[in-house]
Formats: sequence, structure tokens, C-alpha cells
Amino acid sequence: MAKFDGYKDIYVFVEQKDGNIADVGYELISEARKLVASMPEMGFNVVGVLLGSGVKDKAQDVIAHGADKVIVVDDPLLKDYNTQFYTDALTQVVNEFKPDSFLTGATVEGRDLAPRVAARLNAGLTADATKIAIDLDKVKDGEALLLVTRPTFGGNLFGTIVCPNTRPQMATIRPKVFDMAPADESRTGEVIEFAPAWETTEPEVTILEVEPKEAEGVDITKADILIGAGRGAEGSLDYLKQVAEELGGEMCATRAVVEDGFADKAVQVGQTGKTVRPNLYIACGISGAVQHVAGMEKSDFIIAINRDPEAEIFKIANLGFVGKIEEVMPLLVEEIKKAKAA
Repeated sequence: MAKFDGYKDIYVFVEQKDGNIADVGYELISEARKLVASMPEMGFNVVGVLLGSGVKDKAQDVIAHGADKVIVVDDPLLKDYNTQFYTDALTQVVNEFKPDSFLTGATVEGRDLAPRVAARLNAGLTADATKIAIDLDKVKDGEALLLVTRPTFGGNLFGTIVCPNTRPQMATIRPKVFDMAPADESRTGEVIEFAPAWETTEPEVTILEVEPKEAEGVDITKADILIGAGRGAEGSLDYLKQVAEELGGEMCATRAVVEDGFADKAVQVGQTGKTVRPNLYIACGISGAVQHVAGMEKSDFIIAINRDPEAEIFKIANLGFVGKIEEVMPLLVEEIKKAKAA
């Protein structure tokens, strides 16, 4: 008998709001497919878990994005996110179906929900992960041990965490860390409707009103071109803004620049900021500390400009220029204008 007999498959919490599914759920399903493919002998499936009210028709979308099965919990009590009912319903799903691993997006909702479910299940949970893999040596013994990597010590180091003694293995994972595979409308899968047995339908907290948050500024996570400002560029931010404007992109910043008061927290990239994946990332005066790199290393093309030829940022850059930001950026602005006028 296997160590965790009866526990099987990789489950993904498919977060939705007003019937609109968050991209992070599809990103995690895509990555879960890769994990399952790495251990075919385990016979695992990827299972999406969809909670809400009036969301049954979204199950096929989840299958199209890579799920083999979708467990739908459709109940009026789950119309809006509520810690009490979502935790209760998700705990019942886990107890009923026994997933080997359970992945959740490290969103506001996911960070609230996952630890509560883990506490009820007495399961291990790794928070804010940036990488997941399977220990293939353990697969030979019939165990799908999940290797979950996350930044630690303020982002200065990365640690890999395992939960060998409990199931399910749980992790919250940052949005934009993984690629989202394109939908395949021809995929077929099983849809399972699950009705939770509520201990009470009386909410401990009553939602009186939901007021949408007004968007402030730009969302750098959706930008195709980003000009990143490090401490070495603080005296040349006007030029960085000009480059961003000429290229149709946006400016973002490291934590140091934000803490120095030169940029808003909303445009901070890194472990304590946002994770971005633009087509082009120009790192200006950025040393390449791991806490910043964790938030932008998946960019399609990285150009680094730094006066220190030994700067860590050059190790991940596709193209690098050694020079002072205050000298390089005016030339870059000029050349971009020339190219656009040609």
C-alpha cells in the first residue's frame, strides 16, 4: 500500500469573480499539466475546482485550458467571496476527493483561503511560491513529492520546501510566474457537481455592499514594454519616462527606488512588488538582486544597462550595455526618435 493511499491528482483552485475566471487559475493548470507529464507512471489528472454561484457553464472553459476534470460547487452562498463558506466548501471537496497536491493563486483571495483550508486539514502549505517541480526520484517509489521554491530572507535567498508527511501538499503561487497555455476548445473532460453539506447557512460576516475599486494609474502586469528603474537611474528618471513614452511602454521600479520616494508602490517589481512578463524589459541601473529578478526574469527579452560590468543583472539579460545611465539614456531617446522618423 502506498504511503498516501487514496490521494491522487493535482488540483487547482480556479478563482473567479462575477463569473470571470482569473488568469492565475489557468496558469496553474498549465503548469500542473507539465508536472503530470513528468510522471506518467503515476497516472495523475489535473483537476480544477470552481466555486461560485451560476458558474456551471464555465466548467468547459476550464477543461479547454487543460483540466481533465472540473469539480463545480455552485451554490448561492458562494456568489461573492466569503471566507467562511469558501473555506467550508473547499475543505469538504478536499476531504471527499483527496487530492495529492492542491495549488492556489497567491492573490488576495488565495492568500486568505489557502491557509484556512490547510489549518482545517492539518496540511502543509508553502506560500508565495515562484517555482514548482516533482521529485522524480520519489516517483520511482510511487510518491509524487512536490518541490516548492519560494524567495526567503527578504528575497535574498530561495528555499525549496517539501511536505512529505501530510496530504494534500498545498502551495499558493504568484500570478504571472507560469505561462498560460492557449485554450483548446476540442478538449473534453469530466464535470462533477458537488453539493456541500453546510453546518450553518448563517454568515458570521455579512457583506452589505460590494464597491469596485477604482483603478489607479497603469497596470504594469499587462504592459508589453517596461522600462525598469533601479537606484542607479534615480537621477535620470525623466529620460526613462521618455523612452517608455517613445516605445509605447510603461516605467516600473525596484523596491529601493520606491522606498527612496522616486516611484509609487503600484509600479514596484519584485518579490515584494509585482511579477511582470513583458515582451521587452529594459533594466536601467538595476543591480540584479534576486528579490527584483524574481519579479521580471520571465520577460521575453531583457536589456540591461549598468555601469558595473560585474552586475548580476547581466547574467539574465539577453543584451547588456556597460555605461552610466545619465549618459546612455539620452542617446537611447535620440536613437529611438530617429528610428521612428525614418
